[in-house]
Amino acid sequence: MLTIWGRLNSHNVKKVVWLAQEIGVPFVRHDVGGAFGMDDAYRAKNPNALVPTIEDDGLILWESNAILRYLAARHGDRRWWPDDAAVRAVADRWMDWQFGYAEAQRDAFVQLIRTPAEKRDEAVVARSAAASAALMTILDRQLAQTEWLSGDGFGLGDIPMGVYAHSWFTLAIDRPDRPHVARWYRQLRERPAYAATVMIPLT
Repeated sequence: MLTIWGRLNSHNVKKVVWLAQEIGVPFVRHDVGGAFGMDDAYRAKNPNALVPTIEDDGLILWESNAILRYLAARHGDRRWWPDDAAVRAVADRWMDWQFGYAEAQRDAFVQLIRTPAEKRDEAVVARSAAASAALMTILDRQLAQTEWLSGDGFGLGDIPMGVYAHSWFTLAIDRPDRPHVARWYRQLRERPAYAATVMIPLT
């Protein structure tokens, strides 16, 4: 059985758990990281001391988007891992693009969710919010052309940014209207696995 290590309030862990639920692969998850800490056994599996890490049929794998690609190829059907490399690449680019967005949003998230109110730096929040909004403009332009980041149908390319979209719409930041992103987010929220895994309180 697939084993996932990582706390569910991690964006990167949410990605993996969400996809596992979408594909329907059975798994067990163990809380690791943050308030749960990491023991030596876990650090031996992941020398980066980050989450998530998985073990599947003897394979130990870390790096969240690498895990997504592996699960899609190993356990998913052609919807998740198309035979056509060009079709896969359409989704793949947005998976890697998400890392830049994560950097932009990180300061606002840390300040507003994990920093006591009396210690927050509003200037830092504002800069992070502006950087996030600028990148959401790029995402909005794409979603004006295609219904999903994966193309005509929901797929692997929607998962990494789908997790971060929930944070963007939930954080108390200046958030200009991005209508196509908002439409996409509404569609994501209709997915049971998204609602159960991603739409939990930010902590």
